[in-house]
Amino acid sequence: MRSILSKGRGWVHRRDLRLVRVLSGVPGGHHDTFFRRLSAAANKGKLWFAVAALLATIPGKPRRAAVHGLIAQGVASAVTNVAFKRLLPRTRPLPEHLPVFRFVNPQPTSSSMPSGHSASAVAFALGAGMVQPAIGAGVAPLAAGVAYSRVHTGAHWPSDVVFGSAIGAGAALLARKWWPVRPPFPAVRRTATSAAELPAGEGLSIAVNTLGGSYRAETAGALKEAFPKAHIQTIQAGDRVDQQIAAAAAKPGTRALGVWGGDGTVGTAAAAAVEHSLPLLVLPGGTLNHFARDAGTSSLPAAVDAAAAGAAALADVGVVAVERGLAGNPEYADLIMLNTASIGLYPNLVRRREQLQPAMGKPLAGVVAMFRTFAAGTPTTLTVDGVRHKLWIMYVGRGRYYPRDHAPLVRPVLDDGVLDLRMITADEHFARLRLLWSVLTGTVATSRITHLTEATRIRVESDGAPMVLAVDGEVIPGVRAAEFTVKTGALTYYSPAAG
Repeated sequence: MRSILSKGRGWVHRRDLRLVRVLSGVPGGHHDTFFRRLSAAANKGKLWFAVAALLATIPGKPRRAAVHGLIAQGVASAVTNVAFKRLLPRTRPLPEHLPVFRFVNPQPTSSSMPSGHSASAVAFALGAGMVQPAIGAGVAPLAAGVAYSRVHTGAHWPSDVVFGSAIGAGAALLARKWWPVRPPFPAVRRTATSAAELPAGEGLSIAVNTLGGSYRAETAGALKEAFPKAHIQTIQAGDRVDQQIAAAAAKPGTRALGVWGGDGTVGTAAAAAVEHSLPLLVLPGGTLNHFARDAGTSSLPAAVDAAAAGAAALADVGVVAVERGLAGNPEYADLIMLNTASIGLYPNLVRRREQLQPAMGKPLAGVVAMFRTFAAGTPTTLTVDGVRHKLWIMYVGRGRYYPRDHAPLVRPVLDDGVLDLRMITADEHFARLRLLWSVLTGTVATSRITHLTEATRIRVESDGAPMVLAVDGEVIPGVRAAEFTVKTGALTYYSPAAG
């Protein structure tokens, strides 16, 4: 076996010598200075950090391409320098093999096999190109130039460059598997339907929650100016939100129900709209108002235009059948779920992320919030559709949310008829270490602890102590069981894109 390896190395070295001799015959010129400078620019990955920084200034795919390129480059550099250079020691080319004026000075002292510059160059180009091929094609000549420069300057043998390039390609493929590129979000699609036209808000009854986080003294005046003929019902401290919204919906002459407030208030208004067979106009307001964004009414002018034109669409609603109280004396209630429900650490995660987001931006804030939340939290034991789990997070979305990983952000379709179930479990050995590692490496979405499924019915039961359930941001303690179902097309809502 050793003789075979020795013959193989000898054959490779002879080919290397032949190629270097051919290169040594190329006359000197300005290209020598160019390749020497290009090679130096790629030292310690500086060239690729600079390219990534430039791409990061462009939102969207270029920014994601930069991130994937750097991840692949980091993997390739670690594998090359930590593993292969120690396993495959090899002497670098000598001055007698190439003209002295071409030699890199000082020459590296580490093993010649494999070329770390080539590994990093190919990894970055392929990693970025897997996200956006045009960027990969643009960077490829630069990567090829860096790889060639290592032979041109006498830093490596040609086979070192070939092997290093192969490692770079492997690192890019590995990074693609560990940190998969998010598929593009589907286009927004709304199922148009008819609704009452409300010029100047005539026939519109608006419930305004003055406790909403973005409520100001001038809010009521702005709504009255936008809808001068509407009835505005304000909800003050001490009022029951559901009663006030029900009163607004039942006001004589009401042809549509409007709501200004956060997710919980909007969810309550959706339940009233379904009960009274009224179209719902969701206005931009409250601390968080996800449905206004999904409906396309995240600005007051957009809401005014939709209401005046009678432009509306259909949305599904979730129904949550909740069982509370003692096992021998249960209490039952049906709740409407317009957006999401969660059990476990998710509410704490969202709260921390929202606090950190202004200073860090959403991606980094999400990572830091996950790390802080899971480092201190404990899992909850539940039975989900008959299967017992230890759960860090259980998240149920009314409709498919995107991206399809642990951090749902947007919902392009509001009437797809499904429940989006996402669980991060603690069933596996070393659950907390697995979780923290996946958070640190950004691989939560592909980890074995993450489970993504879709369903039309989900039943959750507590295991011993009652659980705390949050529905559209409203916390419900003491829950022993909850069953989620979907009412398809039950809600009519105003949407400018549906006109």
